Amino acid sequence: MVGAPAAEDAVARARRLPRLGVGLHLVLVDGKPILPADQVDELLGPDGRFLPDMAVAGLRFAFNPRARRQLAAEIEAQFTAFATTGLGLDHVNAHKHFHLHPVIAGLIVETGRRFGARAVRVPAEPHDVLNRIERGPGSIGAALIKPWLALLRRRLVNAGIQVNDHAFGIAWSGALTEPRLLGLLRNLPDGVSEIYCHPATAQDVDGMTPGYRHVDELSALVSPAIRRLVDELGLRPVGYGDLSKPSTSP
Repeated sequence: MVGAPAAEDAVARARRLPRLGVGLHLVLVDGKPILPADQVDELLGPDGRFLPDMAVAGLRFAFNPRARRQLAAEIEAQFTAFATTGLGLDHVNAHKHFHLHPVIAGLIVETGRRFGARAVRVPAEPHDVLNRIERGPGSIGAALIKPWLALLRRRLVNAGIQVNDHAFGIAWSGALTEPRLLGLLRNLPDGVSEIYCHPATAQDVDGMTPGYRHVDELSALVSPAIRRLVDELGLRPVGYGDLSKPSTSP
């Protein structure tokens, strides 16, 4: 999140970790713009932040030409801000998976091509896998976004952009505990799966994620049991940047 308060610190840390694949997390909701407010007023509420209602914002992107121009400018500004860090662009996605919106997806493809974007997350989470680990209620939302997932995947693949096959961490956002992560590893489907979480050394450090179990997620990521299981199952940990490289293992 190049416009977030801790972005400068995050960049400094990333520079000390050259093997870390750092991506651009475009913020078009739950945040402030990179550009001055008067240049993107169609995207903002009275408080100067992006519109909190994604449905309202999405309709504005679709039917308001001025809003679309401002959206394109803001996305360009965020790509530019990332480029100025000097970090390699490992992948791109959008906060709250807003890149499922066709207008945003198109702008990511168009703008990202100029900034060397080679990979984008497709937030397709197979609920049958989750139910093998922990029985939960069916997700109506998952069914509703299936056509948009298919459209996003097709658009990215046709543009020559690398994508994942599956993504985990959506239904259990903020609560990817060690038992759940162990279960996921044992039940991963074939292909490339992204498993993402929100680890931190304290709870709700940004004031935006009440109820998230940041510390538990961090504990899961550094758990020796997780490391052992990865090795036992012969799983190959990769970053998005590795998807475009030829594999040297079966």
